[in-house]
Amino acid sequence: MGKSIIRGFCLSMVSAGLAVAGFAQTIQVNQNNRTIAVTVTDKATAEADIATVHIGFEVYAADSDGAYAAGSQVSNAVIDALHKAAVADKAIQSEGQSVRQNFQFDDKESEIDRAKRRFVLSQSWTVKTSAADAAKVLHVAVEAGANNSGQIEWGVKDRSALQAQAAAKALQHAQAIADQMAKGLNAHLGPLLYASNQAPQTPVVPMMATAGARVLMSEKVQPLAIRPQQIEEDATVYAVFAIE
Repeated sequence: MGKSIIRGFCLSMVSAGLAVAGFAQTIQVNQNNRTIAVTVTDKATAEADIATVHIGFEVYAADSDGAYAAGSQVSNAVIDALHKAAVADKAIQSEGQSVRQNFQFDDKESEIDRAKRRFVLSQSWTVKTSAADAAKVLHVAVEAGANNSGQIEWGVKDRSALQAQAAAKALQHAQAIADQMAKGLNAHLGPLLYASNQAPQTPVVPMMATAGARVLMSEKVQPLAIRPQQIEEDATVYAVFAIE
């Protein structure tokens, strides 16, 4: 059920010439034009059909040249693996890349181990794909060395259609409420005089499944069991009906 707020009703007792606030067009409230105004919020849901997969990696070395050389190998291996998996080049976009000195060490690390990790190269991309292929894209990237991956943003191709569904449900709900109000006034609900729709911003909810350090797989490993999220759109309708 959607949420509803009854803004009030206007009877013939209201003097002529007053206008209902908030209308995009002026609707006069007088003895010949009695009205009921209702605000309703409703929603529509659909399973995601598109996905943006975030992939990336980190490699460490004793110096910046070594970090860059190791990073170059992983970087090209990841892109090559995506291409072999039929991911179009235009679907892959770089997010960031850097070579920097590493200052984050485990307290238990020896000086020898720390010396091998003085520099770190990191790189990341986003891959736009269908929701059905999100798990495959992540799997292929991780197997190629993308050891800092996993965030997925879900969406729908036709968000406007989903918003329209929510608005239609809200309007239908508003009419049902207005009809009950009219009956309470011993009147009949007349035609719809005005309606406005406001579709609120829907935040993108990411799914986190970050992979750990790269593991060389001696056996065939299946992709993670990832399922698309349900995408929800809200719509708020302000509707004014005549009463007879």
